[in-house]
Amino acid sequence: MPLILVLGGTAEARELASRVPVLSSLAGRVREPELPAGDVRIGGFGGVEGLVAWLREHRPEAVVDATHPFAAQMSRHAVEACRAVDVPLLRLQRPGWAEQPGDRWTRVPSLAAAAEAVGDRRALLTTGRQAVEPFLGLQHVVLRAIERPEGIPSSWTVVLGRPPWSLEDELAQIAEHHVDVMVTKDSGGPTAPKLQAARQAGLEVIVVDRPPVLAADVVDTVTAAEAWLLAH
Repeated sequence: MPLILVLGGTAEARELASRVPVLSSLAGRVREPELPAGDVRIGGFGGVEGLVAWLREHRPEAVVDATHPFAAQMSRHAVEACRAVDVPLLRLQRPGWAEQPGDRWTRVPSLAAAAEAVGDRRALLTTGRQAVEPFLGLQHVVLRAIERPEGIPSSWTVVLGRPPWSLEDELAQIAEHHVDVMVTKDSGGPTAPKLQAARQAGLEVIVVDRPPVLAADVVDTVTAAEAWLLAH
C-alpha cells in the first residue's frame, strides 16, 4: 500500500483515516487524544527541516494537511517541506461559519484584536487553552478548555470538558457565569451549539478570522479528499 501521511487530529482527519489506509500524525498536545483508525504517530517533526527529513526517509506518496484551521504554523511547515521534497500536498479544511439571522457577530483579524474588543466585559473564551496569552490582561474571563492551562489570572473561571457541548450546556454556562460576550475562532464545521446559544441569549460573538490557506490544492470535504488521493 502507498504511504499517505495525514497531519492533524481533527474530525475530518479521523474520518479520512476511517476510509483510507493512512499514517495519521498528531501533535501530542493533549494527554489523551481521540485516536483515529489505523497507524498513528504522536509528536512534532522538529520544524520544516525535521519534516523534510521525515519525508525523505519515509517517502510518502502524498501528504494531507487536515490540521485545525488555526494550526497556521504546521500548515506553513507542510507547504514548505512538501515543496522541498516534491511531495503532493492537499489541504483538507472544513468550511467556515456563516452568520445567521439574529446573530450579533464582530469579526476580528487576530486574537489580540479579540482581546481588545472584549474590553471590561465578562467574556466566555472558547478559543482553547493554547490561545489564552492575548487575553491574560483581562480580569473577567470564563475559560473553557480540555485541560487547565498554567499561569492564568486567579480571577478567571475555568470550565473543563471536552467538546462538543450541547445547546443546553451552552445556555446554562452563559446564565450561570453572567456572560456578556463570547469569543471564538472561526473553526467551521457543523453549526456550533455555542453560536446557537449566543443567538438565543442575544450575546455578541467576537469571531476571530482564519489565517490564509497556503496550499495550492484545497478541498473542504473528506469525499473530495478521497477523490484527490485517487487522482494523485
